[in-house]
Amino acid sequence: MGLDSLLIPAVLFFLLGAIAQLVNSDLKFPEGMSKGMSLYLLMAIGLKGGAELATSDLMIAMNAIFWAIVLGFVIPIIGYALLRFRNKIDPLNAAAITAHYGSVSAGTFLTAIAFLEASGVSHESYPIIMMVMMESPAIIIGLVLAAMARKRLAANQLSADGTATMGAQEVPKTEWSPLLKEAFTNGSVLLLLGALIIGAIVPPEAMKTLYPFTKEIFMGVLCLFLLEMGMVAAKRLDSFKKVGGTLIAFGIIMPLIGGFIGIFVGQVILGFSVGGTLLVAILSASASYIAVPPVMRFGVPEANPSYYLALSLGITFPFNVVVGIPLFYQVAKWSAGV
Repeated sequence: MGLDSLLIPAVLFFLLGAIAQLVNSDLKFPEGMSKGMSLYLLMAIGLKGGAELATSDLMIAMNAIFWAIVLGFVIPIIGYALLRFRNKIDPLNAAAITAHYGSVSAGTFLTAIAFLEASGVSHESYPIIMMVMMESPAIIIGLVLAAMARKRLAANQLSADGTATMGAQEVPKTEWSPLLKEAFTNGSVLLLLGALIIGAIVPPEAMKTLYPFTKEIFMGVLCLFLLEMGMVAAKRLDSFKKVGGTLIAFGIIMPLIGGFIGIFVGQVILGFSVGGTLLVAILSASASYIAVPPVMRFGVPEANPSYYLALSLGITFPFNVVVGIPLFYQVAKWSAGV
């Protein structure tokens, strides 16, 4: 892969943020700035993708959407099976964790785009739609797995206590309406989808007025965003003692599994270029740390937040930024014969 794979401003600023945190620097971001940068980046990537989709093939776009939904359902099920193998992790924590891994990380996706642009590699715009579509299925799967786990645990408890006469009404019920509403109306998903639609329907002349969102300061904001993400990820290092060796291994193995599945889908099934294949791979390999945590905290309160936050931000995000992106890029090139 070579050192050049890491000599990208966005990646270097991520490493700088981690170093600043580890040496206890007083470097801090103003309150609310991180949220503002996230909104800008989501809007920018949505507008840019929408403008490109306006001239894209509808059938390819629909095929990409279909496979995004498939990935959003399949990847968390694979993750759940790995965590539950030999009962390593309890079912409720396993459900909450795997929902994060079936969903996507916008920060990792943007870093992959920065990697491609720095390398002069073009890519299709369809993975942007896939990113929007992969958020909700994984959340739904996580909630369904948690609901099934609660019913099994309640049934086992009733059987163990010899209190079968308590009836089915004693089994904890899941309130689906607010959870599904949160899954489909999450702010990040709504903004990205809305910007995508706006970018696709406005005339090209109007898009020229949005250069601050599409060209001029995008990379600078991304570097600032990753600088703070490096600081946040380094803070999660303290949680490694809590998550244990099994979860640490999962935080590295799962993105590798997802990434290779993404390469197969992007290259073999969808026929994307090396750049587009990398983006599908990184969508499949990443773990959400913005959209999914609040849903899981509300929908699966029994799960330990330090588990899924330490995994997604402290292990998988840094792994993908430093190792995953260049690794999947090289594999995509090799499998394409480039």
